Amino acid sequence: MKIKKGDTVMVIAGKDKGKTGTVTQTLPKLDQVVIGGVNMVSRHQKSKRTRSAGQIIEKTKPVHVSNVALMLDKKPVRVGYQIEGEGANSKKVRVARPSGKKI
Repeated sequence: MKIKKGDTVMVIAGKDKGKTGTVTQTLPKLDQVVIGGVNMVSRHQKSKRTRSAGQIIEKTKPVHVSNVALMLDKKPVRVGYQIEGEGANSKKVRVARPSGKKI
């Protein structure tokens, strides 16, 4: 997955299109990310004890990684990989697609 925890991303598709936020959690097996303040839903929670009121809880739900783009210099960019070095000391580095700048 090309998006990592702590990255600033912009939602490029869906009901929250145009919103930006920081990735708080990644779910690689589902190809989804949780972004703070984006894709908020209301959940009704039943009371756990008698004589106590239930409540409505606001939760953040995951967004598919294809619907987000990494923000670099206040612009959304696609992310690619580049191999640096040769042989045993080679490293895989994330780069911005249009400019080739390292992230």
